[in-house]
Amino acid sequence: MNKTIKWILLTVVFAALLAGVWLLYQKLGSEYKPDALFPVEGESTTAVTAGGETGSEGETTAPAENGEEDKQPAFDFTVYDYDGNAVKLSDFFGKPIVLNFWASWCSPCKAEMPDFEEIYREHGEQIQFLMVNMTDGRQETVASAQDFIDGQGYTFPVYFDKDTDAATAYYVTGIPMTVFIDKDGYMEAYAMSMLDKETLLKGIAMISDVGQSED
Repeated sequence: MNKTIKWILLTVVFAALLAGVWLLYQKLGSEYKPDALFPVEGESTTAVTAGGETGSEGETTAPAENGEEDKQPAFDFTVYDYDGNAVKLSDFFGKPIVLNFWASWCSPCKAEMPDFEEIYREHGEQIQFLMVNMTDGRQETVASAQDFIDGQGYTFPVYFDKDTDAATAYYVTGIPMTVFIDKDGYMEAYAMSMLDKETLLKGIAMISDVGQSED
């Protein structure tokens, strides 16, 4: 009888521990979402890096003006379009920019793309999307990236980082990574993991009027 009571008590304690662990997991999960946006603070000589930290000195392209001293200028880079033409990030200043780093072998990258495509189709005239492919020539090639995009029927603008210029400028150590840049070329926020639609729209709302009234 005593053994039975002992086992019942142990079972109750174990169940309580499991419940406590589950509640703690739920609490931490809600507070530390992997898709949380990190605001970019004004540091004229630092770049965004993995883990929400700042990196070493880097080239900036949008000089600080009156009232903009607290903003971080975006770092310029050169990538290539489908035809092999060189394109710079700064070529697109004048419109809010969603800069996304991705590869066709990256499952989280592929998982977030339908939301990027949907929002691009709805707001592509107001927001400039730069979907920058990590084209290292080995694990990812222009051909493999094109095959994936064509196979999925995506229409957002894709560019190829064949010289790793963009990845170096933004200290990209993991993908997907998304940077939100306002029309004047200043970074407002970035994310170091897959974005859901809600978070993507939240980032876009920080650089434009788009997304502020979306569900």
